[in-house]
Amino acid sequence: MTSNVGDRKAPAEAPVPRHHQLIVSLFGLYARRHGGALQVAAIISLMRDIGVEAAGTRSSISRLKKRGIIDSVQVNNRSGYALAPSLIETFIEGDERIFHPRRASTQDQWLLATFTVPESQRNIRHKIRSSLVRMGFGSVTPGLWIAPGHLRDEVLAYFDRRGLSEYLEFFMADHVGGADPHTNVATWWDLPALDALYSDFIDNNRGLLTAWKRQEELAASREADARAFADYLVLITQWRRLPYLDPGLPIEFLPENWNALRAEQLFQELHILLSPRAERHASRVIDDGAAVA
Repeated sequence: MTSNVGDRKAPAEAPVPRHHQLIVSLFGLYARRHGGALQVAAIISLMRDIGVEAAGTRSSISRLKKRGIIDSVQVNNRSGYALAPSLIETFIEGDERIFHPRRASTQDQWLLATFTVPESQRNIRHKIRSSLVRMGFGSVTPGLWIAPGHLRDEVLAYFDRRGLSEYLEFFMADHVGGADPHTNVATWWDLPALDALYSDFIDNNRGLLTAWKRQEELAASREADARAFADYLVLITQWRRLPYLDPGLPIEFLPENWNALRAEQLFQELHILLSPRAERHASRVIDDGAAVA
């Protein structure tokens, strides 16, 4: 599921993400806690908890392998998969951005980016633009991009890992005068489109929070843990791209009733409610498979 917020387009958020996106979330959440790899049988079992049949899971696994996202490995002498080594650092950095998004203050510096790519390498130019959007940059002019300064280290590492640093120049800067930053921010980022994505997230998950709060005091059970796992994996998959599209702009520069603040609170409440139950269920399925092997 990709987003074109930076390109002035925003597809509607699907309540249930695609199978391969759920599998990526599955690896990000649980594979690293269990030796870095998962047996195929465990992946199929956990995806079945979300209503995905084995054939659909195997097909999605095959596509992820072809794209270089996961690699075939042996797990306790059984067929399994692990995240590609080149992506491990990306997932580690993603943990902070997804679970602890940071919002800049009006006093913070800005990170500026510009790049030069030969006409003969248009594919590189498109890749850089797409990557800048993914990392939360706004477009000042066709040749100048901007993001809050707190993203500096993450951004530099991101482009270095992808071999794109040679085309880019980055600068740290202060805003010392000119137009009202509130006005500028509204032109550099497509705030209505981003706000709509947050609104969709709230609409899709507000009822989920109400339902789980009613069950919060119920005794733990395998069935409840399995439901929590299914809800949590979908929740994470819906949420994890939003903190990238939203760079954490100062709240003073954003419209009133900015939906990101309510969405972040909703996500954190659901994370607290569901993650322990989901972890318990996932560990049970993964460890049971290891014991059988």
